[in-house]
Amino acid sequence: MPQFVELWVYLSATPLFGLTATLAVYVVSHAVYTRLGQAPWANPVLWSVLAIAGGLLLTGIPYPTYFSGAQFIHFLLGPAVVALAWPLWERRAELRQRWLPLLLAATLGGVAAAASAVLLGQALGLPEDVVRSLAPKSVTAPVAMGVAQTVGGIPALAAVFAVLTGMIGALSGKYLFDAMGLGRDRRGWAIRGFALGTAAHGIGAARAIQVNADAGAYAALALGLQVVLASVLIPLAFRWLG
Repeated sequence: MPQFVELWVYLSATPLFGLTATLAVYVVSHAVYTRLGQAPWANPVLWSVLAIAGGLLLTGIPYPTYFSGAQFIHFLLGPAVVALAWPLWERRAELRQRWLPLLLAATLGGVAAAASAVLLGQALGLPEDVVRSLAPKSVTAPVAMGVAQTVGGIPALAAVFAVLTGMIGALSGKYLFDAMGLGRDRRGWAIRGFALGTAAHGIGAARAIQVNADAGAYAALALGLQVVLASVLIPLAFRWLG
């Protein structure tokens, strides 16, 4: 037991802890997710976050200590997003044919996501900086933080809203699409994926990729479009509205 305690103290104080803990928890969560038939409620990202957060609270390990190792995985987010371009390249012919409807759908979806969040926040009487932090909730977290800072919101709060939005979309998307009667043919998967990428950004796109290749490709496209559109339109809208 003393040797185990010494080993734990050593590992918890080194970058190896954060890296190992993240990989181990995700591998286990993904195995359970696969065993359960990829049920939305068993999303490995959700349970990995809960497990790691709970572990840090129970052990008293500071987040900076954990992130000193987890930052190596965080760095891979950039290459992972770039890799999403490959399925789009494989479908470039059909994207050329549909570029106008897709752009219109992305614009309307982004406007609906931002406007509904802002109006709901105002209706609930939330402080103005919180309302402005809600606007980019359907954009991937790093971009949402930058947009929130530009429009006078709170970047850290915007990141929380973005993660929660992504989780809710990934968990509820399947049930909503089934209730709407969306098919599971190629067109149906494309619609499901594009909707997930529009409303639930990277977490939704990850869920779509796990379920179907066409859904994943269109989710990646929607994710990229929302990043560009939100970065331009949300600051312009707040500037116009004053």
